[in-house]
Amino acid sequence: MTHRNRDNQGDLFGSERSDNDSLADRSGAYDSRPAPPHPRRLGREGRIRVGTSGYSFADWIGPFYPAGTPRSKMLDEYVRHFDIVEINSSYYRIPTPVMFERMEQKTPAGFEFIVKLFRGMTHEIEDDSRMYREFVDSVEPLKEAGKFAGFLAQFPWKFKKGDAGRTHLAALRKRFGEDPLFVEFRHDSWIESETFEFLRDLGVGYCSVDEPQLKGLVPPVAVATTDEGYVRLHGRNARNWWGRGGGDRYDYDYGKDELSEWAGKMLDLESKVKKVYAFFNNCHAGHAARNAELMIEMLGDELGRH
Repeated sequence: MTHRNRDNQGDLFGSERSDNDSLADRSGAYDSRPAPPHPRRLGREGRIRVGTSGYSFADWIGPFYPAGTPRSKMLDEYVRHFDIVEINSSYYRIPTPVMFERMEQKTPAGFEFIVKLFRGMTHEIEDDSRMYREFVDSVEPLKEAGKFAGFLAQFPWKFKKGDAGRTHLAALRKRFGEDPLFVEFRHDSWIESETFEFLRDLGVGYCSVDEPQLKGLVPPVAVATTDEGYVRLHGRNARNWWGRGGGDRYDYDYGKDELSEWAGKMLDLESKVKKVYAFFNNCHAGHAARNAELMIEMLGDELGRH
């Protein structure tokens, strides 16, 4: 199994084709299933939205997407199940307005996108005004359609709490103006009340995370620092997290008891904010999509009891 020590690149750039597309086209008809009901609206007026981090993965064909699904049809299938997606491919390459225009056209009214920041803004930090301008301009088609929900800044473990980090966060807030901005930390030095107050003052949303409970990683605390909550679930694959197990750190399938923990936390967040976004990033072999569907079911059942 190939090790990937980074978030999955699971969405489309323009009209690029993959080997999977060619195989699907040659192997026969695209075996689309009947469309399931529209994604369920959860919480008060649909204020909890659950989806996945990316949607375009070859190993989701079979476990989640119908047999023969070409890459060009994956978003069409995805929107049958979910009403929001987190775009991660924007971390690897600055997207274009055309890319997001094509995505927007495949999604129904009310669908929403969160866009992850380019690595030059979070990992290999560059002070390039043109880079930021192009990135912000790229999401205009989503804004015009009323489908843009915000930006996600996911920082690496090496980004530790300190003056330099706080200065960069303040600069990011200024770069993105009034656009919703959420921040995910990977180092536990940030997880204290002082950080949460700092984010509140900036108007930046904290991203709560679920990940292996290893030394130095972020604990599973559910906190909102704006009027929108944000949750990312990466799985609890401690053996492979640091690359020592030879596998994929995101190869993890949540059990019902584990999901129940976060269902309770999401409902608690939802009682305090206007909206909660939750994304599964354990994308190996379709785990994220299946876990997201189960979470939606569990939240619906819990809400039905009240």
